[in-house]
Amino acid sequence: MNFKLIKQLSFIFLISLFFNCNSEKNSAEKPNIIIIYTDDLGYGDVSAYKKGTLNTPNIDKLANEGMRFTSGYASSATCSPSRYALLTGTYPWRNPRAKIITGGSLIIDTTEMTIPKFLKTKGYHTGIVGKWHLGLGSGKIDYNGNISPGPNQVGFDYSHIMADTQDRVPSVYIENGYVVNLDPNDPIEVNFTHNKERNDYGLPTGLKNPELTTMKWHHGHNGSIVNGVPRIGYMKGGEKAKWRDIDMADHFLGKAQEYIKENKDKPFFLYYALQQPHVPRTPHPRFEGKSGMGPRGDVIVEADWCVGEFYKTLESEGILDNTLIIFSSDNGPVLNDGYYDDAVEKLGDHTPSGGLRGGKYSLFEAGAKVPFIAYWKGKIKPNVSNEIISQIDLFNSISTIVGTNYKSKDGIDFSNLILNNEGTGRNELILEASTRTAYRNGDWAMIPPYNGVAISKYTNIELGNSKDFKLYNLKEDPSQKNDLAKKEPEKLKEMISNFVKIRGKKFSNIENLVLE
Repeated sequence: MNFKLIKQLSFIFLISLFFNCNSEKNSAEKPNIIIIYTDDLGYGDVSAYKKGTLNTPNIDKLANEGMRFTSGYASSATCSPSRYALLTGTYPWRNPRAKIITGGSLIIDTTEMTIPKFLKTKGYHTGIVGKWHLGLGSGKIDYNGNISPGPNQVGFDYSHIMADTQDRVPSVYIENGYVVNLDPNDPIEVNFTHNKERNDYGLPTGLKNPELTTMKWHHGHNGSIVNGVPRIGYMKGGEKAKWRDIDMADHFLGKAQEYIKENKDKPFFLYYALQQPHVPRTPHPRFEGKSGMGPRGDVIVEADWCVGEFYKTLESEGILDNTLIIFSSDNGPVLNDGYYDDAVEKLGDHTPSGGLRGGKYSLFEAGAKVPFIAYWKGKIKPNVSNEIISQIDLFNSISTIVGTNYKSKDGIDFSNLILNNEGTGRNELILEASTRTAYRNGDWAMIPPYNGVAISKYTNIELGNSKDFKLYNLKEDPSQKNDLAKKEPEKLKEMISNFVKIRGKKFSNIENLVLE
């Protein structure tokens, strides 16, 4: 027997074993990261929370087999600010441009650190598929060439998005800065101003030609008609590039699945931003009538199906065991948000807010308290956490999970809470709604005085505006029915003082408004 050959082969085997073990270790240290982000999905819209009557079995699978947070918050009760905070780990009220975008410029500074940026330092490929709504360009946008800056300039290697929302023009998909299927002989023109100079381009609009619409507008959505749906804003050209609304869920799902298949052999980060259940609610015919609650319920059923199909792809590609999935929503629910679509009339016994007060646009709990789920097969054990956690904490938590030192000022590292249900959550949190802010500390919530209507005449949602401070004990009164501001003056003063310390000088004068 050739003992020298045996020694050489044994050495090669040991070296191979060493590298394989280290490869497995590195793989475990670099899980794929996926954020599934829904749009206007309420705390009660996911059946795992046992607050409503809709059935969401695929989202429930993530919730019941992973970590389900009962006190998980978006940073804001509106979309663009929440998306800004999610990617940067920074409170949106710190950035005066972090407001709801309608055809506006990019609100993330290209020098700002983001989740995809720091993941790239660890060798991750990064992608976004779905709704963007964080602005594009740095002035008036020309959709007929390269649109920059955008997702690709703030950390994403791949992007396939819609610019703002489904109810706004332009009704086209944009991939890596270019409008998909754009005919150069049919350039796109877009504006959001209607005046006597006919900035509607003389084309049909919901206001002028309601007979051409298949969806009746309720407020604000009376601009250009695309696929029978009147939109916010005016669009001319780009006929071959326009999306089909009923195919949007399938389209984004397909792109997300393609991304997974193309990048499964290396660590990746995918921000999969679904458009449901934001208006206009246009379920594919396969899902029409499935919920019994009209289009809003149907698109939630459709979104749940998308989550299930996406999960199957992770499973079939053999990467489910090394993939951390975060599921949440950008803000709370709204029923009538611009169209007559039977969302109110067919609601039945379902409670999108989960019994919380308010909704989208509101400083009450339902504005920003949303479904918040973490799933990692074989790593995260089935658990329910009542600890307070915010989407701004994902920046620091993911940074720790993948082994970087990047930390945001406003975020907190809750990696151990997410992965192992160990440790405590937040003690305090600032919540935002349309530039207004409120404060939560422990079991207490405080809303400062704000001018404005108490209830929106358009959405019929309580906004949290009042001439007086509002104070609630959420442990005893989660629905915020009992204002304790006058009964608990010392607690109110304490809450205001803590709030001012975070918000700064701009709000220092509100301490003088406290009733003696």
